[in-house]
Amino acid sequence: MTHKKARPAEPASDDDVLTVLGIKPELSRRLGPFGNFAISFSVICILAGCMTLFGFGLTTGGPAVMLGTWVVIGFFTLLVGVSLADVVSAYPTSGGPYFMAEKLGGPRWGWTAGWLNLLGLLGAIAGIDYGAAAFVGAFAQLQWDITPSTRSTMVIFAAILLLHGLLNSFGVRLVNLLNSISVWWQLLGVVLIVSALTVAPAKHQSVSFVFTTFHNDTGVSSPFYVVLVGSLLAGYTFCGYDASAHVAEETTDAQNSAPRGIVRAISVSWAAGFVLLAGLLFAIQDYAKTQHTPTNVAPAQIFIDVLGANVAKALLLVVIVAMLFCGNAEVAAASRMVYAFSRSGALWWSQSWRKVNQKTRTPTRAVWFAVVVPFALALPALWSAAAYGAITAINAVGMTPAYGIPVYLALRKGKDYQPGTWTLGRWRQPIGVIAVTYVVVITVVFCLPQSAPVTVTSFNYAGVTLLGALLLAWATWLARGKKRYQLTVAHTAQPGEAAYSGGF
Repeated sequence: MTHKKARPAEPASDDDVLTVLGIKPELSRRLGPFGNFAISFSVICILAGCMTLFGFGLTTGGPAVMLGTWVVIGFFTLLVGVSLADVVSAYPTSGGPYFMAEKLGGPRWGWTAGWLNLLGLLGAIAGIDYGAAAFVGAFAQLQWDITPSTRSTMVIFAAILLLHGLLNSFGVRLVNLLNSISVWWQLLGVVLIVSALTVAPAKHQSVSFVFTTFHNDTGVSSPFYVVLVGSLLAGYTFCGYDASAHVAEETTDAQNSAPRGIVRAISVSWAAGFVLLAGLLFAIQDYAKTQHTPTNVAPAQIFIDVLGANVAKALLLVVIVAMLFCGNAEVAAASRMVYAFSRSGALWWSQSWRKVNQKTRTPTRAVWFAVVVPFALALPALWSAAAYGAITAINAVGMTPAYGIPVYLALRKGKDYQPGTWTLGRWRQPIGVIAVTYVVVITVVFCLPQSAPVTVTSFNYAGVTLLGALLLAWATWLARGKKRYQLTVAHTAQPGEAAYSGGF
């Protein structure tokens, strides 16, 4: 008697994976591997993070700290990213960190991670689009000599949010197209900026200046402390790569594409960001003038000094467009988080926010939630910059712990943790331990005072905001979560649906 060799099991389809996780597939799968990478790369947006925080870096340690901590923070962010990617492969859903945390640790872990992630995403939209509005104001000042005011910046901010709401309402196909353009816009933008600053007939700083100059205007005497604070240029920039997880239900081969999207977005941003920062630092003409530029945008002063006003305005437009791409991608990611969290009954009026437009198969109402709430968060800027900073500080200080929670819970599971098809294997534990430790350390650094003496306006409200977010999560758990929160609605496989046999 002969025996036929058993055929290997067919890989599970994306919808089969969701079915086993208890989720009914509703969204349109229009994203491929590049599209998934593109949304995280667009959200990280080195042309937004590096440019807006460049002046901060000049004050908190200067060139040596800016470049040195970019390398170090980028490396540890990559370790967090690959650790999170391992868990994303096991649970490729729009919920991202909160879904993973609940599956690995239970409802309270999921609820806490969800609120941290949600508030972080909404704060990020407020910060990104308000920052874009500020850059538009700087351009208007250069082009038409119009001095921007807080009120005019808020009007521009509202217009940008409206634009992003409309673009995201058309569906994921348009979002995917814009994110794909964003990738090349950013990379070519870096090449254009660095090339222009390199070949322009102006003096360039020495290698010694760029890699060894330490400059401290924080009022703090400890160099080590200044280095910690200065590392936040990179720390704030390397946020938002969970976007690849939030669009997993719209990505083909999500168990592999979503984790790879996270890792690639961090890696490419790490390399391109270093080139951008180095190019800007070599081109500084007058350090003090760049710090205290009347445009309030330090790189804009470098462009003016080296290339003249007309070219400076053109390069500023390149940055503004990149920031618009960034905000649009962040709205897409946040809306999927709102949709998924509402699907679990976590938000008030969840039935409304979880509805999917049957024509575009997009959670349109969640899109507008992700536009209106950030506008409300930014309104205090009309009266107090400190109040606005306190609210939007939840961006990094909320999202970073949300990334660390599922990684920690997967480590705690030990051998009971069952990875997906993309996995670190035996490296998961050592890398995961380093990643979780880094998350704890950088979260503390996010909360440190950034200058001395500490006043009402200079106080770092990130710690207060994080505490407020945790208290909000606890209060809403008591008020709603214990009664209404349910991770998934059971979905029984119908006749003809394949059963998934993967590792869950």
